[in-house]
Amino acid sequence: MSATTVRPLTTEPEHSLEIERTYDVDAGTPLPDWARLPGVASVGAPEPRELDAHYLDNAAGGLGRARVALRRRSGGPDEGWHIKRVTAEGKAESRWPLDDVGTERIVVPAAIEQVLAEVAAPPYVPLARIRNSRTAYALRDETGALLAEFVDDRVTATDVRRGVDTSWREWELELGPAAPADAASRDALFDAADRLVRGVGGAVSASGSKLERALGL
Repeated sequence: MSATTVRPLTTEPEHSLEIERTYDVDAGTPLPDWARLPGVASVGAPEPRELDAHYLDNAAGGLGRARVALRRRSGGPDEGWHIKRVTAEGKAESRWPLDDVGTERIVVPAAIEQVLAEVAAPPYVPLARIRNSRTAYALRDETGALLAEFVDDRVTATDVRRGVDTSWREWELELGPAAPADAASRDALFDAADRLVRGVGGAVSASGSKLERALGL
């Protein structure tokens, strides 16, 4: 790949907390009837998204050991540079807008290196590439507010260091702003979702993330 000059990031990151459940399914597993999930009054039309994510770490794998992921993803409503940290509540994410759309080489902006330096020293080099043909569905309550988003993912991943390609299908159910605020009610909602998924032949995922699965962890 050719070198490129990256503009410095000029905006502050957006912060969010992802509370989600991932499911393992086969290529032909039928979708559950999400209208049967408690609190869901309507299921939105399918929204296709083509996502392309490059994951990076230092040569010693310091980010991975700290349960931190760094990626640059294009496509979808939240494309950008992401830092994800695993917490007890969910995945805490910081997101910056894309700074180098269309370049051939992925270069981590200095502002992000500064954020991550105390976790794992740069430079950060390619770790994996994950491309995903996603279909998203909005699950809304009776007021039209977003209870959750369900996505049907068909994933193709490359472990850059080993040169190994893998592909699989998985589902994610991520809680939205209208989801229950207390942990017990959220657990009950996921329990109901688990039953719907098991009813069509799926199961709660044994993998912690797409990146872990791409790396064979």
